[in-house]
Amino acid sequence: MKLVLLGPPGAGKGTQAKKIEQEFGLKHISTGDIFRENIKNKTPLGEKVQAYLDGGNLVPDELTIAMVWDRLDQEQDNYLLDGFPRTIEQADALTEGLQERGQALDHVICIEVDAPTLVKRLSGRRSCPECGAVYHVVDNPPTQEGICDVCGHELVQRADDKKETVAQRLDVYRAQTEPLIAYYEAQGNLVHIDGDHPVDDVFAAVRQAIDA
Repeated sequence: MKLVLLGPPGAGKGTQAKKIEQEFGLKHISTGDIFRENIKNKTPLGEKVQAYLDGGNLVPDELTIAMVWDRLDQEQDNYLLDGFPRTIEQADALTEGLQERGQALDHVICIEVDAPTLVKRLSGRRSCPECGAVYHVVDNPPTQEGICDVCGHELVQRADDKKETVAQRLDVYRAQTEPLIAYYEAQGNLVHIDGDHPVDDVFAAVRQAIDA
């Protein structure tokens, strides 16, 4: 099974991806995780990626596509793409690459949340730079304020989660990623999910869509 998760920043894609991975045995492939690994290791690619993310912009397609296909060719099958594709050009590259390999996507799951809720979610998010765990100051706080429950590292607010950057991120999403909804609707494999509900309720809808 091959799935893609779509949705604006803060829609809960990462949370749902982990649940899908556990429930269906799929490999969760997140471009965000690939980027953060490069940033953490201070690779040349990581330094380039950091500059784009800090400005609330997308990483250029050619860099993203090359990284993703390198990973997909290792996995072959049974994976969930989270954070890719984000542009029509990336979607075309994914479609063409799958066709060349005699493959196709099974479902594209689009999690939808209104803009005010997204701003609240993103600006309250705190992340662990060591292990990647994510918290929220209101909805999912750590046991000890400012400290990661998993590894004990101090939590930070990522530059792209600050209020002044969130609006830019949502503008970028609407301009460059939202057109993918029509792209995959035309292919007949898009499923709309209302993400403005408790996590377990959203996952119940996602699971029903995949099982169907």
